[in-house]
Amino acid sequence: MRLSFAAALAITVTLCGPLAAEEMEPATSDQHEVYGATPEDLLPYGRFTKPYKTFFLEPNEYHGHGREIPEPEHIDSVKIGFLGPIEATVSVATGGASHEEPLGVMMLHGAELAIEHANGLGGYQPREIPYELVVRNDNGLWGSSGNEIVDLAYNEKVWAILGTIDGANSHIAIRVALKAEIPMMNTGDTDPTFIETAIPWVCRNITDDRQMSYALADYVYSHLGLERVAALRANNRYGRMSIDEFRDASTRLGHPFLTELNYPLGATDFSAQLERIASLEPDAVITWGDSRESALIVKQMRERGMNQLFIGSDRMVTGEFLAIVGNDPGRVVAGYPYDPTSEDPAHLTFVEAFTERFGEVPDAYAAHAYDGMLQIIESIENGGLNRALIRDELAAAKTWHGVTGTKIYDAICSNRSPAILAFIENGEWSFKSPDRLEPEG
Repeated sequence: MRLSFAAALAITVTLCGPLAAEEMEPATSDQHEVYGATPEDLLPYGRFTKPYKTFFLEPNEYHGHGREIPEPEHIDSVKIGFLGPIEATVSVATGGASHEEPLGVMMLHGAELAIEHANGLGGYQPREIPYELVVRNDNGLWGSSGNEIVDLAYNEKVWAILGTIDGANSHIAIRVALKAEIPMMNTGDTDPTFIETAIPWVCRNITDDRQMSYALADYVYSHLGLERVAALRANNRYGRMSIDEFRDASTRLGHPFLTELNYPLGATDFSAQLERIASLEPDAVITWGDSRESALIVKQMRERGMNQLFIGSDRMVTGEFLAIVGNDPGRVVAGYPYDPTSEDPAHLTFVEAFTERFGEVPDAYAAHAYDGMLQIIESIENGGLNRALIRDELAAAKTWHGVTGTKIYDAICSNRSPAILAFIENGEWSFKSPDRLEPEG
């Protein structure tokens, strides 16, 4: 069996060049009979009612023209676009300063490293043409992300695009990609509704908030046996849409939220909301927001003597969070899209190369961008310089193994790999698979 281009990169390449290796066999994927790999007890309408119609169980097919277009004869590089929040600006989502640049910069570094590794193996192999990353900033203004897609597709003539993170901007970008007929790989938007647009030019490789909510709900309600949960989340699309699956899971299990309060991005004082929550005597408090605000909520909870379990999203799994909450943050758990402590050779090689190249340890956004770019490159290698054929290669993937583990794609090309749980233990983040947790004492 031929060693795939991306598998060679993910397993063997270092900054000194590639080494010989055997091909990794991907895990097999069962056909998903329900959308989103939803557990039986969390299905809409209950277990005893069959829905009249189901959605997202069939592939988003592309029946248009383009597959017959030959490769261009003369090009100096094979361009791939990048769209992400890498420069601070104003943001419609916040009504003020943008806030996702730390995530976007890590995503950019992951994509850059993949391009460098691909060129270290000779670039586009059929013709030995170097790959080129064309970078654009996602500045948080609605509509501008669409403009950048137009520029990348028509002026820069990229073959595919990787990006972005913000849910609203991602939705706009992929609708423009549909009109431009250009493949997009998303590696940073965990909004469950992102992929529910029936756009055949889009894939997502990061485990989304749906899967992370399922893991958290199972831990809270089944593993711990808790019942009373109050929510305090960011007042933006990320907070509103991404907590949705946990909210629905709670309701379907018979434990609807005691209350769901919100806060504006950039808030530092949560005393009014916490006073209300404390009066309801919850077993746990859940948030969905950025690292800083999530940490301040925990800190102010503990200062008020609120010792409940604190639940949150992957964005709070940072060193910044640990620095703010201090040495005794109490019980804290978050969902996370992959295991960053994995001993997989591909992952270890990537972490070493990334750390040496950029001087810091990669996060989930860097790792998924690296994998997403490799998957784009592999699709170009196999499909050739033809956007429709590249799209076909991306859409055909059922499983794909990279530095973040094995991706299991559903019919509409969204990764359904199970989420990981992150705990704070001895002042550090610890990562555990939900099916390997020790029973509570």
